[in-house]
Amino acid sequence: MTEIIDLSQEIFDGMPVFNGMPAVKISIHATHEEWAGLPAAEAKTPSVYKLELAEHTGTHVDALNHMGREFAGQSIDTMPLTMFYTEGVCLDFSHKELKALITVAEIEEACQKANISIQQGDTVLFCTNHYQRYYGTKNWKNGPGLSVESARWLGAKKIAAFGVETMSPGVPKVSNREVHQICGELSFTHYENLINLDKLVNRGRFRFIALPLKIRGGTGSPVRAVAVFE
Repeated sequence: MTEIIDLSQEIFDGMPVFNGMPAVKISIHATHEEWAGLPAAEAKTPSVYKLELAEHTGTHVDALNHMGREFAGQSIDTMPLTMFYTEGVCLDFSHKELKALITVAEIEEACQKANISIQQGDTVLFCTNHYQRYYGTKNWKNGPGLSVESARWLGAKKIAAFGVETMSPGVPKVSNREVHQICGELSFTHYENLINLDKLVNRGRFRFIALPLKIRGGTGSPVRAVAVFE
């Protein structure tokens, strides 16, 4: 029997966003009462919401043109859909502390413990339980992340992408900018703000699906990420 695990955050008005990103605003644009010509009705049921948000809101994927100015033109609508429909593996890093770097040696050790090998075209997910512990708190922005060496090591394996629970793939002001740059250089990407990764640990390989919106020239897109076990 097919099991589908939702890996995506809920999008809501005023939700936490990365520093410098616009606030999420969701408002009622039209109601059924307005459409029916009943503007004075006491009850108002939304028929259309207006959304104001960045491409990099909630669970999302970065386009290659987000990684640096030299990657201009490699927007989300130009990236092959095969990058977002892959085999997936999830590694347990729930022991990592705030702002801790995930090293190559630790990734290799996690693979050995889980009896998993990272293959070309995979999406590699990192379970840190950071969402469960810190979402909506002052430490939400202080999650662990990949080291520069780990990003380059993953890229050398020609993966499609990796994914994290945090708002950034690296540790801000430590490795984050360089991790983005390496993704651009080696033509792979990453997902941020994933959830429920603890439900994937020690379960082997799965199908990972996270299709982006087809935003012309977009630097990224929210996704509905799922893991599928057959």
